[in-house]
Amino acid sequence: MTWELNPEQRRAVQHHDGPLLVLAGAGTGKTATLAARLAHVLERGAEPERVCLLTFSRRAAAEMRTRAGHMVDPALAARVVGGTFHAVAQRILRHHGRLIGLDPGFSVIDAGDSTDLIGLVRSESDACAREGTRFPRKETLAAILSRVANAQVRLSEVVARSFPWCSRDLDAMRAVFAAYTTRKRAQQLCDFDDLLLLVRALGGSEVGRSVLSGLFDHVLVDEYQDVNSLQADLVDLLRPRGRGVTAVGDDAQAIYGFRAASTAAILDFPLRYADAEVVRLEHNYRSTTPILAVANQVMADEPGGPAKALWSERPGRRRPLLRTCADEATQAEAVCSSVLAHREDGVALRAQAVLFRAGHHSTTLEVALGRRRIPYVKYGGLRFVEAAHVKDLLALLRLLDNPWDEMAWFRVVRLLEGVGPATAARVLGQLGVRRGAETASDAGATSPLTTLLAAAPAVPEPAREDLNGLRAALGACSGAAPDVDSAPPVGAQVDRLRQWLAPVILRRYDAPAARCGDLERLAEQASTASSRGGFVGDLTLDPPTVTGDLAGPPSLDDDWLVLSTVHSAKGGEWDVVHVIHAADGMFPSDLATGDEGALAEERRLFYVAVTRARNALEISVPLRYHRHRHRLDDRHGYAPVSRFLSPAVQSLMDTDSALPPSGALSTRDDPSVRAGGVAAVDRMLAELWS
Repeated sequence: MTWELNPEQRRAVQHHDGPLLVLAGAGTGKTATLAARLAHVLERGAEPERVCLLTFSRRAAAEMRTRAGHMVDPALAARVVGGTFHAVAQRILRHHGRLIGLDPGFSVIDAGDSTDLIGLVRSESDACAREGTRFPRKETLAAILSRVANAQVRLSEVVARSFPWCSRDLDAMRAVFAAYTTRKRAQQLCDFDDLLLLVRALGGSEVGRSVLSGLFDHVLVDEYQDVNSLQADLVDLLRPRGRGVTAVGDDAQAIYGFRAASTAAILDFPLRYADAEVVRLEHNYRSTTPILAVANQVMADEPGGPAKALWSERPGRRRPLLRTCADEATQAEAVCSSVLAHREDGVALRAQAVLFRAGHHSTTLEVALGRRRIPYVKYGGLRFVEAAHVKDLLALLRLLDNPWDEMAWFRVVRLLEGVGPATAARVLGQLGVRRGAETASDAGATSPLTTLLAAAPAVPEPAREDLNGLRAALGACSGAAPDVDSAPPVGAQVDRLRQWLAPVILRRYDAPAARCGDLERLAEQASTASSRGGFVGDLTLDPPTVTGDLAGPPSLDDDWLVLSTVHSAKGGEWDVVHVIHAADGMFPSDLATGDEGALAEERRLFYVAVTRARNALEISVPLRYHRHRHRLDDRHGYAPVSRFLSPAVQSLMDTDSALPPSGALSTRDDPSVRAGGVAAVDRMLAELWS
């Protein structure tokens, strides 16, 4: 093995087949190490189909296989089973779900559809029907149910800890959750949490455990600090006692508590597997020494101290900068000026990033960027499959795979011209969709899709043309049309459905050209899919992050500044990083300051932001937040510097201050007025003392 690795990386890569935990600090070559470990396993003769690579995005798995393919035969690396926990769980259930009574044709519903189905069940519940009382909204119910499933904590404990205002509704919530589960099972639907829960259920029998433990010889897990207890159990089912398990992560970058992830899994790894070897990677290849000094001190201020200390061979002369600003507007102008100054010094806009705790924190800055003609792209917003036109196409595909899918039918029928919720409900009744909710598992039940293709249901006159086109498109894609012998390839199906959707998109949505372009790209992507269910499942579980219409036209110099939430920036790196709103109540969030665990996670999030910088780090702190429309009126609040910027941290930074733009001072801020006020006080005191 001639790959370029430092001694710690080589120790991890050449480890034997026992359980291995690699604690890889930020910028220490985690991806390179895991890719080399994968290549080493293949080089030693492991069958690639018996190697599983678990990551938190499909793109990460593809990158890892590509890197490994540069070290060994690329064809071997390409055959490795890789993807997210949910994607691999779906794959397992498609092949072995029958052992627990799960039909392999089940549909996967995303978080939005899951929430909508909970809302439908909620609206039918007795608790929601009672007048004069407040019952949790569907979004709250979905969040509670997901946390219970992923954290494996009782409902009463989850509610008491995170949703105390719902404590009086426990019995009613249990009834809603039971009805929601019944409705899903009847319609052959699985939400994201079901995929992991059902795999664990599969492992509950001796036969199921034997199947799961026999699938893979090696399981490599990336970002292990972000797994929850359910995901850790899944790894254990695939490789009992940890033999063949390689887990790579950084406890200092565990920032997904809202997904029920915690540092418990990575910290308890040596306890779960007593013979585990732990390798620490601390040699940072990304940042300069002054930036790492700040990052290390941020974590050193955490009770218990740091588990590791990053170091670098890049000395660097520029210390990180702490800039205090009068208010948000002043901060925005100062950041714009700094971005342009770095650009003049040769740092391209796209080599710079502005990071913030929450998406709305960039609002004022975006206005200033527009005024200064600085192009930018923002991350941390709408995901691709959350766009309405993409959900429309996925609903059509879901109907073809699972004709009992009530939520997909409701969405599709409402696409017809002149059909609203009430009419859609009547149409679903004619198709037997609601009846199907109770009879989907009966072998003799006629599916709603068969009913639709056999005869058109009664619809308003404006909807008839759309309905006829829909029946023709679904018939062609299902292979049930008179002139079609069998279902066409997946790409052709998507293209056929796209053609039916085009006039619907033109009628219903803004930016129709861009939206139709999105569907064209989906059709191209589907052309390589082996099955319709697999294509829909992969797209639902691990979607692209942006849509074509969000990108906008490129600027003439093809350069842009990156704006991003810290969560979305994880894994990225830039020459210059600007962190804004580093004030208590903003970063950390005021919602976290009363909880020790949440505050610790906020500190790790701040650490992630700091360690994205290669050469320069600038942190801005507005001292005043205006609560009124005009920034110079009296209604404002003062914010202290973030508690993560302790005196010890600040001693490692240079300081700067920014005043409001010239001419922006009001008379109450005028120095002459202030001087006159002082003189008046002096005269008053002189009279009192006389």
